Amino acid sequence: MQLSRLEVKALKLALKSGDGQAARSLLAHSVALGHERLAIRRYYEARFFGAKDLALLKAYCVGAASNVAPIDLLKTARDVARDPDKHTDLHLVASELVEPSKPFVLPYDGVWPALAGEPVVCARLVSLLGRIKAGARSWFGRGAVIRADGHFVQIGNDFRLGEMSTVHIAHDILPAIVGERVSVGRNAVVHACTIGDDCVIENDVVILDGTVVEDGVVVEAGSTVFPRSILKAGFVCSGSPAKPVRELATDEREARAMSVHESIASSLFALSAGALSAAKDLGEDVLTACTARLVGRVEAARHSSIFFGCRLNAGANAIVIGESSNVQDNTNIDASEGSVTIGENTTIGHNVRLQSSSVGSHSLIGIGSNVSCGTVVDDDVLLAAGSVTASGQHLERGWLWGGRPARPIARLDDGKRAMMAATIQQYRAYAAAYQVAQIPLEKKGRTDGTSVVTDSYPDW
Repeated sequence: MQLSRLEVKALKLALKSGDGQAARSLLAHSVALGHERLAIRRYYEARFFGAKDLALLKAYCVGAASNVAPIDLLKTARDVARDPDKHTDLHLVASELVEPSKPFVLPYDGVWPALAGEPVVCARLVSLLGRIKAGARSWFGRGAVIRADGHFVQIGNDFRLGEMSTVHIAHDILPAIVGERVSVGRNAVVHACTIGDDCVIENDVVILDGTVVEDGVVVEAGSTVFPRSILKAGFVCSGSPAKPVRELATDEREARAMSVHESIASSLFALSAGALSAAKDLGEDVLTACTARLVGRVEAARHSSIFFGCRLNAGANAIVIGESSNVQDNTNIDASEGSVTIGENTTIGHNVRLQSSSVGSHSLIGIGSNVSCGTVVDDDVLLAAGSVTASGQHLERGWLWGGRPARPIARLDDGKRAMMAATIQQYRAYAAAYQVAQIPLEKKGRTDGTSVVTDSYPDW
């Protein structure tokens, strides 16, 4: 639909007053003329001004946007929004023209992930691994990991998984089962549990093994849901351990879910890792997962492993990982203020933040813990999931520590030590399997954290 100059002038005047139909007409005019950059701008104007029936015009704009850097698309949307602080959906609207990245996909024990369709939103460095069965219209934030090796992961339609968040299982004991329309925020962990429909799990939440979260629950940011908990339907839950604090208000779930969605969309525009380089070869007996990112002096002894989505930044110092130790998915190790050392046969759980500290041998740092700068963890220590150490704290051997700040809770017994030892053996087996699974991709030159899904994954 090409317009006369007078018609365009009149529409531009209407646009200044926020006329959505005028915005749509100007978009159609730009598309008809083949003005790609202007069409992108007109699309964002139409969206912010509430224009309807944009699907056909959007298809043209998506193609035009494929030649534009995502950060430049965001700048255009921000400019069009005029007052971007008032638009809580700025990144969501901007993301509509961003072509999804391809996730890094690997099988486990010969089983590939099975998704009902390609992700609607997929940022860089997403990892989908093993026995996953997921529904349609998934969204994945930057660095998100779903790993189904020892057991299966089953996920419903319209799943949203935030930046640097992890879904995993408990070896061959418990799967992870997630319902319909579930939204998970940034740096959260859903581990070997069952999540009902219409739930919102906010940033930095850890949900632990055997838990059942019923339908329509919001778990507030920073909460830890202890193992085998039951969170009843229709409540807002918070704390460590997470408990119901009040009933969910009308429309509150939708508003909180929208905040998570906006956060996921924003990860599409995150600048590249910069100095953090692609996973590098630390030796034939060491797993460095293809979506892990390392910088500086990182040393890893034989049979150790650095899993998917991890960020290890040694700065001017060093990160040293002992024999048969494992660093699990989406853990962030920062040695910028001093070296980090990890002893042998030690586990660093999912989504741990470990800063310039030392961890002894035969120890376990639980999921989602924050080990502060200067912390010294002795040999034979178990730090419970979701714990936080104080700067310079000393965790003495032979104890289960937990809390915020961490404190000694109980003496380690044979059962806990056996669990810690079993985790080491399980992760050695996982690492060996993923090393083999990664080899064909490396031979094809695909070592940058992406894979051509249509080549390697015939179900899509």
